[in-house]
Amino acid sequence: MTAIPLSILDLAPIIEGGSPGQALASSLDLARHAEAWKFHRYWVAEHHNMPGIASAATSVVIGHIAGGTKNIRVGAGGIMLPNHAPLVIAEQFGTLAALYPGRIDLGVGRAPGTDQRTALALRRTLEGDIESFPQDVLELMAYLGDPQPGHAVRAVPGMGTKVPVWILGSSLYGAGLAAALGLPYAFASHFAPEQLEPALAHYRQQFRPSARLDKPYAMLGIGVFAADSDAEARRLFTSQQQAFINLRTGRPGQLPPPVDNIAPFIQDPRIGAMLDSALSCAFVGTAQTVKNGLDAFIARHQPDELMVTANIYDHAARLKSYEILSTL
Repeated sequence: MTAIPLSILDLAPIIEGGSPGQALASSLDLARHAEAWKFHRYWVAEHHNMPGIASAATSVVIGHIAGGTKNIRVGAGGIMLPNHAPLVIAEQFGTLAALYPGRIDLGVGRAPGTDQRTALALRRTLEGDIESFPQDVLELMAYLGDPQPGHAVRAVPGMGTKVPVWILGSSLYGAGLAAALGLPYAFASHFAPEQLEPALAHYRQQFRPSARLDKPYAMLGIGVFAADSDAEARRLFTSQQQAFINLRTGRPGQLPPPVDNIAPFIQDPRIGAMLDSALSCAFVGTAQTVKNGLDAFIARHQPDELMVTANIYDHAARLKSYEILSTL
């Protein structure tokens, strides 16, 4: 496989019968293994009102992971910026950067990371938040940059840390903003790959060099479910398939155990088509099967880095999947 950095996006899955504490302990254990296996970054994502995801307080979880590891970069993939005042995020990540210098990343997105009622509970208003996303990103970067004369409000900690900011997205919007600001771009192809090719082309064609980045840098999200046999890997993958069906049909829940046969869950052809589309960038099988799929994906899209996610019910099986990937 082409030697490009491999990183991990952890949704801190709460399994059926499990607890948030168990999920967060498993995340730290995975991060420690990932560091030993030479993964480049370990990111967690902001989601709210999701019974199966334990990373709602994202900056707290990042501190938990960074405090329990030594060298691996740790960050947000991402912070849903419309939910927060930029100053608050600058202070949180400035604090993380002070505690773990040179190791913290800040990916930001404009989606709510939840439903509209929960978004209202978070923000207290839904007016104007998404539309102000570009201005919020600029304000956030200013708080993390060098202090300027006349700035009455400063992020302490935060100012001068220059925490790397990434734009996350699954459409031309995020690609265009990342290109205009000269920032690295992370595309959510692990669950929304429909616009991967046009967004990637738009980002690369429109990129403007900046003080933070001199040329485009694109990280693409994928799923990897690896095991000793193709059949076992497909079985592990059924937990992710079930969870995705539940989410898309308005029934989000904890991560279900795998099943031997996914067919009864996708009798509706619309469900099957949705899964095939949304999870088309998941690579499932033995080491050789996964390698073949990844080689083709890399050759086609030429990513600078891959961000890998694997919602696997059994923690030992999840560790093994990432270990297999690290050897390819």
